[in-house]
Amino acid sequence: MLTVLGCCLCSLSASAQEQAPRARLPAQRGSFSLKIDTGVAWPVARPQSRMFEMGGSETVKALWSLKPLLDLGPSASFIALPAENSASKGGTAWAFGGGAQLKRPHHRGRGASSAIAPWLDGDLLYVRTEPLNRFGFSVGAGAALPLGAARIFWLGPFVRYFQIVSGPRAGFNDNDAKILSLGLSLEVGSGVEREPLQVAQPMPPAEIVSCPDRDGDTIPDGIDRCPDVAGTMDHWGCRQYDKVVVKPDKLELREKLYFAWDQAILQPVSYPVLDEVVQALEENSQLQVQIEGHTSSDGTADRNQKLSEQRARAVLDYLVAHGIAGERLTFKGFSSTVPLDSNSTAAGRERNRRVEFVVHFKILAPVGEP
Repeated sequence: MLTVLGCCLCSLSASAQEQAPRARLPAQRGSFSLKIDTGVAWPVARPQSRMFEMGGSETVKALWSLKPLLDLGPSASFIALPAENSASKGGTAWAFGGGAQLKRPHHRGRGASSAIAPWLDGDLLYVRTEPLNRFGFSVGAGAALPLGAARIFWLGPFVRYFQIVSGPRAGFNDNDAKILSLGLSLEVGSGVEREPLQVAQPMPPAEIVSCPDRDGDTIPDGIDRCPDVAGTMDHWGCRQYDKVVVKPDKLELREKLYFAWDQAILQPVSYPVLDEVVQALEENSQLQVQIEGHTSSDGTADRNQKLSEQRARAVLDYLVAHGIAGERLTFKGFSSTVPLDSNSTAAGRERNRRVEFVVHFKILAPVGEP
């Protein structure tokens, strides 16, 4: 997380952000498919409707795609109709021929519902029905759905009408046989091709925007609290000190500062702490600080206010005496208005009479900024 804060913005070339086009289905290939229609069949005209019951039919077609909408090819059909009573012989018919099929091209539509392919076909037939050979024709219609994205298998309902032409023959009924068939149609083909995805051009390396970094610690000056002294991001670009912690909004002391009792005179034990404060301010000349003093509630309000101001001023004087420019420093006393603990106990009052808070260094602004 901290490393991210130190990163600079980068710009990308607009030409590298083009998206790769989606794969699409091309026009159907001029290919081969095999179609099988299986269903129930029954005669719909006399005399066959009186002679036979419902049976079955099978039609097999080999189709070549001549155009996206038109298929041509041979066909073979078989019809079996059981006799109406056991005493009679059932009727069978073999039909061979060829014809054409009109259908919606299999490459049209993307979703399952939009890929429905209706079709209509017709065949001229040579029909063998013992003991006669006759001509006939058939007309079928249906609709198919693809089974899978490759669109190799297509399945759907169909209805087909057969008519076998009788013609005048001695000893035979000259009415045409008319048979209706209803069932499922399965078409197996080579499917449709899918054009491969075109891979987008690789994005060029990001152009890194150079960020100022005067101390060379890889932390840009814009967020580096100590841009003239190499430091770490954990300390906002500042050096790690033993007795002082540089924070975004203050310099915080690790040790207490000690004054003479009820006076604004610094004790010598506090000098090492303040010497590190001097070092931190010297190494970070852009910082201006405000020194704040706090007391407990012992004594009068006026006395406490005056003492907090005098102690803050004593710290300021020490820093100035050790080389820190006075225009970088301000001081303020807060008396006992900002306690850390309750003033009703001796321990609480001792905490509130805190030297470390008396000398909190708040960063106001870098030098040169309003």
